[in-house]
Amino acid sequence: MLENNKALVLIRGGGDLASGVALRLHRAGIKVVIAELPQPLAVRRAVSFSDAVYEGAHKVEEVTARLVKREQVQVTHEAGEIPVLIDPEADVLRHLQFLAVVDARLIKKIPQPLPADVPLHIGLGPGFHAGENCHAVIETRRSHTLGRVYWNGTTQADTGHPEGDPRRVLRAPYDGVLAAKASIGDHVEEGEMIAVISNQHEVISPFMGVLRGIIHDGLTVTKGMKIGDVDPRNDASACFLVSDKALAIGGGALEAILSKGEIRTRLWEK
Repeated sequence: MLENNKALVLIRGGGDLASGVALRLHRAGIKVVIAELPQPLAVRRAVSFSDAVYEGAHKVEEVTARLVKREQVQVTHEAGEIPVLIDPEADVLRHLQFLAVVDARLIKKIPQPLPADVPLHIGLGPGFHAGENCHAVIETRRSHTLGRVYWNGTTQADTGHPEGDPRRVLRAPYDGVLAAKASIGDHVEEGEMIAVISNQHEVISPFMGVLRGIIHDGLTVTKGMKIGDVDPRNDASACFLVSDKALAIGGGALEAILSKGEIRTRLWEK
């Protein structure tokens, strides 16, 4: 069954920040569709709807996302769930009508044009320039401007460095296939093995804390690639909650959508 409701919002990407956007829009009663890669690389998988690509369905804070085909979008919405499509090029825009697109892939470079025009195109973070390659851009860097919507210009530039203690980000020491030795939410000690690459190169914890995230087991990785995250606050419950940052960005996306009267009046059309 093809979706006959035209009040749809497409979210490109299903990682933790994209999932914060999806969660906020879904809870506001807006029908969202997530377009993902065939092999998503989300690290904070416990709070990433992209994990539905691997598991068939994935729940974040009591909201379920389900991997479906395009013709199953409407029935998935009717079940109160978020449909996830394997659609890296957003080809669904050629087949279904969307009021808005939120590009939450965090590609940090100038994006390729969309395959079809939409009334509102929102970009997250560096690479997007409101008025040039999107209609609005949302700040993704932690600061007093986090989550702000810009209708002209761009966000703060990418620093190339992770926020907080850079040691928290785990990176692949060599090319190979990842095998996890710890699970998200596990307490880890400094020097403890968290994963191994191709059965020979260990990835160890830089300090005591909790494993906040790790990419899906069995994925092929390249040297220097981000594969995990250790949180020194050692609060396992936080691993399963959408972050304040993701919710702030989600609030920005909701503001951008609702601020356009011609879109707002159509959001709940049948």
